[in-house]
Amino acid sequence: MAQQQDTFLYALSSNNAWAGYKAHQNPSFFPKLAAGQSPQILWLGCSDSRCPETTILGLQPGDVFVHRNIANIISPTDINTSAVIEYAVVHLKVKHVVLCGHTACGGAVASLGDSRVGGVLDTWLTPLKAVRAAHREELDGIKDDAARAVRIAELNVDAGVKVLLANFTITEAIQDRGLQVHGVIFDIASGRIKDLGLGTKGGNWSGGEDVVRGKHAQIVFRGGKGEMAVK
Repeated sequence: MAQQQDTFLYALSSNNAWAGYKAHQNPSFFPKLAAGQSPQILWLGCSDSRCPETTILGLQPGDVFVHRNIANIISPTDINTSAVIEYAVVHLKVKHVVLCGHTACGGAVASLGDSRVGGVLDTWLTPLKAVRAAHREELDGIKDDAARAVRIAELNVDAGVKVLLANFTITEAIQDRGLQVHGVIFDIASGRIKDLGLGTKGGNWSGGEDVVRGKHAQIVFRGGKGEMAVK
């Protein structure tokens, strides 16, 4: 308990130092944040502590609207996910929806096993178990456990992107204003994001480059199977 408490106190102290540094570096930073938000990216990712979206994208508070859950599962009946999508797309009018899986995903590993995890997690991971069943032959053909886990994580992103592209809020925004949907994988071992070439391809919204500028960095989205590169 003492160690957990010390960790929390350290986090508070670290926050105080960070806030002081940011305010000194840019006195208008926090007042601008308090005035409102206009992120261009909706990030749908995993709750894994090693995948903090703003950090790995090299962006700043206010740049990314976020929803994360165990194993970045996109379910059409999950009202939480649906509410986030609706607010980000309809009200904030984000330009990009990014669904990100990652390597070394505990949910992916659990879905490949035949034993129960326990509690509500078994229910939550049901869509991922369905992905496994649909691709059992391919997955069983991969002998390396880590590679198999990465592959089902990619297949999970593929399944999630298909759900996103069937979402009326998203499809309407694609047609009306060129919203882009991307499926990517974050490689924890290298810190790199790999574009899987999933989502909106063809049409006016996927050609050329689209630059998302953050407070101190920018991301270049390239259409089709191009890369999502942080500059």
